[in-house]
Amino acid sequence: MKNLSQTFQLINVLIMVLLVIVIALQNKSSGLSNVFGGAGNIVQTRRGFEKWLFYATIVLGILFVGLTITTFLI
Repeated sequence: MKNLSQTFQLINVLIMVLLVIVIALQNKSSGLSNVFGGAGNIVQTRRGFEKWLFYATIVLGILFVGLTITTFLI
């Protein structure tokens, strides 16, 4: 049981690192004015690689939360 918990923790750390990388790749040239609601509030559709990053972020986030809860319950 302890070995399974350690395996889940290792996988969780790997998913966390991937999630940070994917989120960092999404933020392209967004300055502080965009963070606080400045100019440039144009809605754009994601295409190609940006769309893949968006979906990867969702999947990795769900996996991260699920593994965290599973590790806590074991």
